Amino acid sequence: MPAVRNAVTIYVPVQLIRGPENPTRTQNMPARSAISILLASLLLAEVMPAAQAPPSGPPRAGSSSPADKAARKDPPLDAPSDAEIRALGQRLVVNQHRNDDALDQYERMERYIDRTSAAKSRTIEDKTYRVVPTGGGMLKILVKNGTKPVDPGEYRRQVQLWASTLEMMSRPGDSRGRTAAEKYAKRKRERAQFVDAAGQAFVTSWVGRETRNGLTCDVFELHPDPNFHPRSMFQDALAHVTAKVWLDRDTSQIVRGEAHVMSDISFGAGILGKLYRGSVVSMEQAEVAPGIWLPTRYDYDFAGRKFVFPFDQHQTIEASHYRRVGPPSEALAVARNELASGKSFSEDP
Repeated sequence: MPAVRNAVTIYVPVQLIRGPENPTRTQNMPARSAISILLASLLLAEVMPAAQAPPSGPPRAGSSSPADKAARKDPPLDAPSDAEIRALGQRLVVNQHRNDDALDQYERMERYIDRTSAAKSRTIEDKTYRVVPTGGGMLKILVKNGTKPVDPGEYRRQVQLWASTLEMMSRPGDSRGRTAAEKYAKRKRERAQFVDAAGQAFVTSWVGRETRNGLTCDVFELHPDPNFHPRSMFQDALAHVTAKVWLDRDTSQIVRGEAHVMSDISFGAGILGKLYRGSVVSMEQAEVAPGIWLPTRYDYDFAGRKFVFPFDQHQTIEASHYRRVGPPSEALAVARNELASGKSFSEDP
């Protein structure tokens, strides 16, 4: 069964480590990386050919939202046939491959809003980054801390770092650039392999149609398949997660996806850490160029522990201002022109 490689997992939020020896090096935030991979695999695993018609009996336990109940109580008469669902899955594969390829050539703005977990949630951090491709991943350039723009000198230094990284990645004989590109390709392959497993780990059900963001969507639910046999620590985590996906009927693109952790997920038999039941992650997408759909929002609400240290993450990431800058050689011209102009940062260059 074919599988979709998800762009979301490629740019899981990271902390940049700047250094002259390898300016593209990144360090994943373990908890967020794990749940993002789970989300991506659930949302984009090619399981549509196995989809089922909406259940005719009472609603399943665990589905309590008004939208879920309405979808099951009054399913549309024009439910898609098995053949239509298979065709939808095939189009989704083609579209997502196109989106994945495009992502490496687009820059964007990302606003990170971290909140407390208290009943009356308050913002504890609000930062905005310009996220740019390097050919070996993504580089985050800080542009605002809250409402305060970053110092022009510091912003220019970050753009110079981007330019120097692109120069390295554009030289065919540069061993550092070749190594960075190989590592990036390896991460993509690993994510694709994980999604292959996810394609076998879930049973998908069509539950109805809803309008979201002005688009008519087919709605699917994914539940763990009890017959799936995991072969790794992360594959084992799939048995603890369910998801819901909204697909635009006209374009066969994902409009929204939600992943819910239904029982605690242990990593390394609980020695490495644990992700707690009740954790939720969601993602929304929109068309940013003709035929290209990329994420516009993430919401992370999860808790757990890493080794013996507890963590709590409540974060929203808003992505906007997508602009194509091309492969490293073309993006390098963009960076050089910006440095030569001497202009200060603008969200609409």
